[in-house]
Amino acid sequence: MSPHDPEKWEPVFGPDHAAKESPNELTCELLAQSLVAWRVAGYVERTSDGALLIGGNAKDIRIERTPHAMFRWTVMINGRTRGAISLVAVLRQVREALDPGYTAVRVRIAAAALVPS
Repeated sequence: MSPHDPEKWEPVFGPDHAAKESPNELTCELLAQSLVAWRVAGYVERTSDGALLIGGNAKDIRIERTPHAMFRWTVMINGRTRGAISLVAVLRQVREALDPGYTAVRVRIAAAALVPS
C-alpha cells in the first residue's frame, strides 16, 4: 500500500476528528500560540464553564462562545463586553488589548464610479 492510499487517510472533519480535540482546546492553543507570535507575555487557560481566560499586560480577558445569531463570541476585557462575529475578530480584540504597539488596519470598501464625471 502506498502512503497515498485513501484507506490510510485520517479524517479532518466529522465525528472521528471532533472526538480528538474540542473547539475550545483548539481555540485555547491558537490563542496561546498567538501570544508567542506577537511576543506578548501572558497566559491562556480554560475555565470549568468552558470560557477562556487570558491575562497579560495588566488586562483580564474572558472569551466565551455565544448562541447569538450575529455574534459567535463574547469578549470581555477588564469588564467591558464586546461581541465578535469570528475568531479573527476575537484575535484582533485580544491583540489590541494586550499589545500596546499594535495598530489595527481596517479596510473600507465603498462603491464609486470608475471614472470621475
